[in-house]
Amino acid sequence: MQILGIILGSVIVAMAFNLFLIPHEILSSGITGISMIFGILTPINTGIANFLLNFPLLILGYMKLGRKFIIHTILSVTVISMGLYIIPVMKMANDIILSSIFGGVVAGIGIGIIFRCSGSSGGLDVIGMLIARKKDFPIGTMLTVMNAAIILISGLLFNWDSALYTMVSIFVTGKVVDAVYTHHEKLTLMIVTQKGEEMREHLLQNVYRGVTVFDGMGGYTNEKRKILMTVISRYELGEVKTLISQIDSSAFVNITETVEVMGLFHKPRV
Repeated sequence: MQILGIILGSVIVAMAFNLFLIPHEILSSGITGISMIFGILTPINTGIANFLLNFPLLILGYMKLGRKFIIHTILSVTVISMGLYIIPVMKMANDIILSSIFGGVVAGIGIGIIFRCSGSSGGLDVIGMLIARKKDFPIGTMLTVMNAAIILISGLLFNWDSALYTMVSIFVTGKVVDAVYTHHEKLTLMIVTQKGEEMREHLLQNVYRGVTVFDGMGGYTNEKRKILMTVISRYELGEVKTLISQIDSSAFVNITETVEVMGLFHKPRV
């Protein structure tokens, strides 16, 4: 089901770009936005540019990140690139405001589906996870700076109306992704399970985060439980939920938004 979800989400993203954004010279965020610039200003197809720009990041991610996440991301980038190449660039709406808003909504839905299926659309998501492996870097700040650069480039290369419409589209996309997936950069997970040791080992082997373990007891059953607490980034949520279900599908998991983290956010190096 995850594979089908990633393919569906990726096709939706490609449709949003070729049917709503690119015909009006409205850009997306991150690497995809840069690919759109190549597609608009050069003979290079946007799909080919998107794949070529993401390729070195995918190779690096395959070596450094979780295999399942990066394989899903490779699939997503490939499908999006093929979709951008195959789907004809045509205006679904002549009104540029409607196109920027609706294109942002459709793209956000597609990206949100990809996130929920333990993947990403490539680009800054891979960069963000690579940086997160090194230190607790403010990924949100990096995304904001990159998006500001895309908007500035749009204004300089095309016109400032296009830049403002690009800003609207990026904003709408982000809001829709928040609604479909999750809007906080960091999340705290409290996992209550009878398979505490297995869960601890499984998470430590597959997630680059520390885990704190508490002793607990069921209030109704009086049975002993283990409570595992960990803080993860939004990009890891889909993968971690899958890892938890692999060990204990009946585990109780409470996921809460985390405003700030002090101290070690990543797993200590041995």
